[in-house]
Amino acid sequence: MAPEVTRLTGEQRGWCLYDWANSVFKVSVLAVFFSLYLTEVVSADARTTGQHCPSALRDCAVSVLGARVQAGSVFGFLLAASTVLQVLVLPLIGAITDRTRRKRALLGAFAFGGAAATCGLAVIHGTAWRAGALLFAVALLCYYASVVVYYALLPRLADPDQRDAVSAKGWAVGYLAGGICLALNIGLVQALGVFGWSSGDAIRVCFVFCGLWWAGFTVLALRRMRDHDLSDSDGEAVAGVLRSGFRQLRQTLAQARRLPITLAFLAGYLIFIDGINTVNTTASLYGSQELGLPVEVLTLTILVVQFVAFGGGLAHGWLAARIGAQRTILLSLAVWSTVIAAAYFVQAGNRPQFYALALGIGLVVGGTPALSRSLYSQLVPTGREAAYFSLYTLGERGTSSIGPLVFSLVAEATGSYRPAILSLVGFLVLGFVVVALVPVRRGIQQAGNPEPNLV
Repeated sequence: MAPEVTRLTGEQRGWCLYDWANSVFKVSVLAVFFSLYLTEVVSADARTTGQHCPSALRDCAVSVLGARVQAGSVFGFLLAASTVLQVLVLPLIGAITDRTRRKRALLGAFAFGGAAATCGLAVIHGTAWRAGALLFAVALLCYYASVVVYYALLPRLADPDQRDAVSAKGWAVGYLAGGICLALNIGLVQALGVFGWSSGDAIRVCFVFCGLWWAGFTVLALRRMRDHDLSDSDGEAVAGVLRSGFRQLRQTLAQARRLPITLAFLAGYLIFIDGINTVNTTASLYGSQELGLPVEVLTLTILVVQFVAFGGGLAHGWLAARIGAQRTILLSLAVWSTVIAAAYFVQAGNRPQFYALALGIGLVVGGTPALSRSLYSQLVPTGREAAYFSLYTLGERGTSSIGPLVFSLVAEATGSYRPAILSLVGFLVLGFVVVALVPVRRGIQQAGNPEPNLV
């Protein structure tokens, strides 16, 4: 049986602290405020052309690059379009990260860039939303670039039998931080409302607060972490590092083809995480547009999910230490499929049903990706962690357009979010099947890594 980590080292606590730092973007910005506020501003833009906008989904469209797009679908299409830049950049970032010893500095650069772009979302107001959409794409790129570097550090600071627990604890504290920051943002919106501020003005202040949170806690995380390896590229000019990065990227792609089990697990992960991410980013729209729930109910529900996810993340780490990460992931995916299928039947305006749905999501939302990143770290060759995690993140971003596109297209075609949310169950079921067929222990041997007691 794999030993549980009961006490983290100072560096492991620092590593987990970056989950605490960046979760504010994932929760308050991506999952709550940005999608709702962007849709509101896009709808206001549509009304300037004389359109009647009884809902964000029907009879309310704007022009985007010459095409007419329903206001309620703009956010989904923005998520899909923002992946293009990530697909071009993330593999190179991974290769460069493996070539330089200054991983902490690289992590900080991306984190601070994302934090600055998040603060810049405050430019969205009135009917002006296009500049904010570009800044959101930049913030999203920086977020995932920092994640590539961050994930690559896990194998350097935790041995194979520790990684599931360390990763689960990091993800758990991230959700705890997300809940705390979201609670502060909700309080800020309400407090500013007392002083006569509009909800839009208050949300723009929240964007700035989120950016400062991300930057501030990143500083604390970096102070506890250290650079582990002395790379040959240390001291190289930027152009030399870039050339080396491209060369290593080509080598990694060639090597990856010789690790079919690693690629098989990656394929299963990319399938199910696309469904999970789409649920996370469209839950607010589903609740508001399809179920007719007020914003305060949606924000309170998401807030509760964060604290439930804290316990769920720790529970996933505890369970993985007893039955293995692979089995725990499969159990988690079964729960995901059941909960999302149930979402189709939630009655409009029924708050207890919506709360029950959110509780089910909270139990699994943190643990599934936490164990996926730790299990994947067992399947990648030593010294190429960042390059392989760039493929991991790139694949996630490259395929992440599929979920939002499917969701948006089904919603556009049917005029309802119910069949759109139900369509996401297919991602979870297919991912379950692929992961269940992966011989993980043989894949660890194939990558040349020491085997943990449980997989």
